[in-house]
Amino acid sequence: MSVDREPELVNIEYELTLLSRYHALAQRAELHLDRSAYLLLGRLELQQPMSLKELSCAFSLDISTINRQIGALRRQGLVERVEDPDGGLARKVRPTVQGLSKLRADREHSTAGVEKVLREWTPEQRLALGDLLRQFNTSVESLEGREWPRPNQV
Repeated sequence: MSVDREPELVNIEYELTLLSRYHALAQRAELHLDRSAYLLLGRLELQQPMSLKELSCAFSLDISTINRQIGALRRQGLVERVEDPDGGLARKVRPTVQGLSKLRADREHSTAGVEKVLREWTPEQRLALGDLLRQFNTSVESLEGREWPRPNQV
């Protein structure tokens, strides 16, 4: 059964679909990290160290999935296990210098791609797009009950 939706909602859903498609196609061959490694290291860059359980909750993924992904990152030397700085029993994970270096290199590459796309946009348009994307994402986070940390922003 089809539900009639407001045309602007249908348009937004369609544009978000295209956005995710374009993001997935964005020069992945030139990057150091796969998508899951990029996301995990990005989170650990802002909030470290974290336990596997904390990562599982943050990403809404089964702990076995997080364990597998972190294991792959450990084998590549991109994260390391550390004692809980608060004295807890669970070991925590933090990015290594190499992990942060690869994350930042990939981020620089991705940012250069965004810069290329937005080359003809005014600073005001760029700021407006960033504000609307942040508002959209924080609305999603509010519905999920999980806030995502953000670096200092403009």
